[in-house]
Amino acid sequence: MSHSSEEPKSLRFYGGRAASAIPIAFFIVWAIVQSGLLGIGDTSGLIVGILVGLIVGMFFVRGSWKTYADILFDGMTQRVAATAIVAWLWAGMFAETIQAGGFVDGLVWAAEAVRVGAALFPAVTFLLAALLATGIGTGYGTAIAFTALVFPAGVAIGASPVLLFGAILSGAVFGDNLAPVSDTTIVSAVTQDADIGGVVASRFKYAIVAAVFAFAAYLVAGGAMQGAPVDVGDAGGAGTAFGLVHLLSIGVVIVTAVRGRHIVEAISWGIVLSVVLNLALGLSKASAIIAFEGSRESALVQSMDALPVIGAFVVPVAPGETAVAGSLYTGAVGFFPLIVLVLLIVAAAQVMQRGGGFEAIQEFLLERVATTVRRAETTMVLGTALVNAMITINTAAEIAIAPYIKTLGRRFNINSYRRANILDANTAALGYIFPWGGGLLAGYSAMQRLPEQYEWFTQAMVVNPASVFPFVFHGWFLVAVFLLAAWTGYGREYVSDRESEEVSRV
Repeated sequence: MSHSSEEPKSLRFYGGRAASAIPIAFFIVWAIVQSGLLGIGDTSGLIVGILVGLIVGMFFVRGSWKTYADILFDGMTQRVAATAIVAWLWAGMFAETIQAGGFVDGLVWAAEAVRVGAALFPAVTFLLAALLATGIGTGYGTAIAFTALVFPAGVAIGASPVLLFGAILSGAVFGDNLAPVSDTTIVSAVTQDADIGGVVASRFKYAIVAAVFAFAAYLVAGGAMQGAPVDVGDAGGAGTAFGLVHLLSIGVVIVTAVRGRHIVEAISWGIVLSVVLNLALGLSKASAIIAFEGSRESALVQSMDALPVIGAFVVPVAPGETAVAGSLYTGAVGFFPLIVLVLLIVAAAQVMQRGGGFEAIQEFLLERVATTVRRAETTMVLGTALVNAMITINTAAEIAIAPYIKTLGRRFNINSYRRANILDANTAALGYIFPWGGGLLAGYSAMQRLPEQYEWFTQAMVVNPASVFPFVFHGWFLVAVFLLAAWTGYGREYVSDRESEEVSRV
């Protein structure tokens, strides 16, 4: 049986292999101008940027444009993109359903009850986000859930929005880097022929050092950047504390994920429990979870509205205002622009990979830069940073740079644990720092809906993606720790020091 159809297609460009980077390079410049210079935090605008970049890149192709188009589709069908998309959809529905049950009001009540003020709130948020991300293994899901739930609570008591968003992203970085069930942890271990348990144990010392410095930084910055509490109206009384019952929903997700269940299953159980709690305890109406808003003049709507069960989900509205609504709907639909953007970016990365762009970068680093073990590890760190600047999905970036890390590490006899740690730390960190990074945009997509959900939450409280990068403290400290480790030799292990156990392929 022939396997020729499974061989990856290659591309040739006018201008050589470097021209394969044109679509991604164009997108990065667009993103910097749109978000950084003009201050426009619009995901749909970024979609136009990558679309134009892909069209521009097509004119540099030597040969058939059909091959270029086929490679775009190959990129968009990669599993890594699908995994991120599914996590966003499920996490979005979960966060919105908990929010409908008054969880944010519960957090505001709890913060006031235990006197966690605006100065301390970002540091506490970092710790809690790190705990959740480590438990469920998805930094993206954590960024979505905490931005939808914890972020408005912190802003309400006077915490700095940009610092608070940075703390959430830092917690997501911590979990993505350290969680045994994280996709980045698994990919980093498997691609470097290391066992997952050994990798997690060996990277703990790096993550904790960075986390201690990050926590201290949030304590200092929290006090310096705090503002005045926001008047959120009637947020007092015993009823506001009742939303904290959804800590059970979050706990179910964490426990299920830690026990080895797939993240989709874990979050699905959380959604089911949150819906049951909302309805059983009267925390929200059924129509707040899913609603069919039909014209009140429709005879069918009138008859369904009278039914005891179905009628709870049918909302008569004025003609012309019909729609599907509710937390399950808004939680999923809100991420559609981001999903389109990510698919197109992964497609552009595939073009660069098939066109030899990544290979050219790796060859340059291998032959001219990495001449000693110290310089080799430094280029591993900087190489992963460069690839993450071009691929917004950290798992996809890991897969792209992993062969280079493996080749370079073996050349200098560097242990597989050490290689996996360098690979994972920087892809986990930088995916939440760059303004066009997938993790950052996932949280931002959740944030954009907050002005519609809370009357007191103004558009001025929405953080521009280009302004948060200095405040993702754990991400920066994690990169710094590995740069210092590469330069000083801290934690360096060679193949002769120990052998990896059998690789766990989850």
